[in-house]
Formats: sequence, C-alpha cells, structure tokens
Amino acid sequence: MSERQPVFFLSHGAPPLADDATWTRQLHDWSARVEKPKNVLMVSAHWENQPVTVSSTREGTPLVYDFWGFPQKYYDVTYDAPVAPELAARVAGLVDGPVHQDPDRGLDHGAYVPMVELFPEADVPVVQMSLPTLDPTGLYELGKRLAPLRDEGTLIIGSGFTTHNLRWFNPRAGADAPAPAPSTEFDHWAAEALERRDIDAILNFEMLAPAAHEAHPRTEHWAPLYVSLGAAEATGHENEVAVDGFWYGLSKRSWQFN
Repeated sequence: MSERQPVFFLSHGAPPLADDATWTRQLHDWSARVEKPKNVLMVSAHWENQPVTVSSTREGTPLVYDFWGFPQKYYDVTYDAPVAPELAARVAGLVDGPVHQDPDRGLDHGAYVPMVELFPEADVPVVQMSLPTLDPTGLYELGKRLAPLRDEGTLIIGSGFTTHNLRWFNPRAGADAPAPAPSTEFDHWAAEALERRDIDAILNFEMLAPAAHEAHPRTEHWAPLYVSLGAAEATGHENEVAVDGFWYGLSKRSWQFN
C-alpha cells in the first residue's frame, strides 16, 4: 500500500518557466524527493467555476492555452498524461454538493506547465478541479473533504503564485532582477505564518499580511493554498519550503505539506 501522499502548493509560473534553468531544476528535484503518486488532483488559479467541476477524462482532450501574446513555441507544448476517471468519480463522492464534469476541458497552463517539470514523462494520471469560490474558509473546508485521497495515492496540488501582481512583471529586467519591496514583504510574512502553522492568519491574509492587496490585487492565485491547507490540516501536517526565490519580481515560494 502506498504511503500517504503529501500536499503541494506551488507557484506555477507562466509558460516561459520552461526556459528558466533554476526553476525547472527546483521542480525536478522536488518531484524526485517524493514517492511517485498514483494520480494527481490539480487545483489551478486559472479555473474558477461553480459548482465544483472536474476536467475531461476523455483521452486526447487538448490543453487549454489560456495566455496571449507569447511566441508560438509555447502553444506547441503538449502533455499527454493519462486520464483519471476513477479520481474524478472519487472527487464527486467526497465533495459536499454537486460536482459537474466538463467533457471538453483540458489542463490549463496553471496545471500543465508545472506538471511538465514535475513529471516530464507524462505518465501520472491527472484531473483538474475548479475553484468553486474564492472564499478562504469555503476552500479550506473543501480541502478537508479531499484529504482521504492522500491515503489512496493521490497527490493534491494547489497551483497558484505566492505573489501575483503582473504590473511587476518586466521581461526587460530579467528573471533575477530584485523584487519590489511589497513582494518581498509579503513573501517573508507568508513564510513565517506557515512556519508557525498560523492557519487563521493565512485565511485572513487580506487583513493581516503586509502589502496584501499589492501582492494579490485579486486573490485567485493565493486561493489554491486554502485547498492545499485544508487537505493537509485534516490529518495534521508538517510543512517545508520546497522552492523559494523570485521570478520577474514574483515570489515563487512553494510548500510541501506532509
């Protein structure tokens, strides 16, 4: 029987993440440190839909290239991971309320961009689940309901960004340019809050975190963390920082909850 799978919250990057040797190495090293999961449940910042909806379990469903103005090579990326109908059905059985399935919805870039780096052989079945709300408590409770999946070999991944203000994104400055002060302040606060497992502070970050509204003008890239925390907290957890640093001014800090 597989050991209980951890839970991830990762900062997923835009498609050019694939060109960043440091970040791709960090993701490769991260996946090498964990037992290969039976499947992956991915919760991306880029799919908000109510009620809870799961992605297609039809072979060959194309990826969702939900970005604009990039070079053609980023639209040529494919990721033909196996489908996971059993996982989709299991999610429907655990969630309180209706769960829909979108037969035409493939993985968006918040899902496949990190999956390409974590599991480049595309041999781990994956299902994506929508964010049905941005309410912190609602997503935290949703994560708790999904926690039994961990003992069934499922790796739950919340895919967002620790800071996400695209006004800071300046390709001319380079990926390693110094991050703006609001980004570093929020990153430091988040690291400390999770180190002390202050779930209440994380859920109330808009009131408590420095530069909260600058780091997250809209909260969808922070919201997947609530699902991850719920899935981890339901069984108690220790957490570790798996990735840190900044990318074009944005904090790529990512956590593993054990």
